[in-house]
Amino acid sequence: MNDDISQFGGERHSGRPARPVGRSVLRGFLMRCPRCGEGKLFASYVTTVDHCAVCEEPIFHHRADDLPAYLVVFVVGHIIVGAYMGAEKLVDWSMVTHMVVWSILTLISVIALLPPTKGAVVGLQWALYMHGFGDDADDIEDHPSDPRGRL
Repeated sequence: MNDDISQFGGERHSGRPARPVGRSVLRGFLMRCPRCGEGKLFASYVTTVDHCAVCEEPIFHHRADDLPAYLVVFVVGHIIVGAYMGAEKLVDWSMVTHMVVWSILTLISVIALLPPTKGAVVGLQWALYMHGFGDDADDIEDHPSDPRGRL
């Protein structure tokens, strides 16, 4: 019998210890290092640090890309459209008032949710050993601040 389960869509266990996904995503959402939960994840608004200041976990190689922005637009869009439709039934505002209120609420929501959402995506990538978080090269060029000289 062939023990290669990959032909059936499965995957062999990598032998690496499992990392808690929920805890890592929560730590990222709280904008903390997904490994230790203590170091800051961001150097500025949505620019991640190269390494955790507490546990020295390299963070620079994450690839959150556009997923956090997509998730924020998806969630905020559904909430704002639902709130707008409910308000339209309950209050008699002019279109200008609606435009001002919902535009401001949308901007505030997006600005507030983007960093935690990006942190959660980075935490998910760390927990699942994605994009260099498993010490694999993962087709990323060497970063000059990587003290190990590798990913």
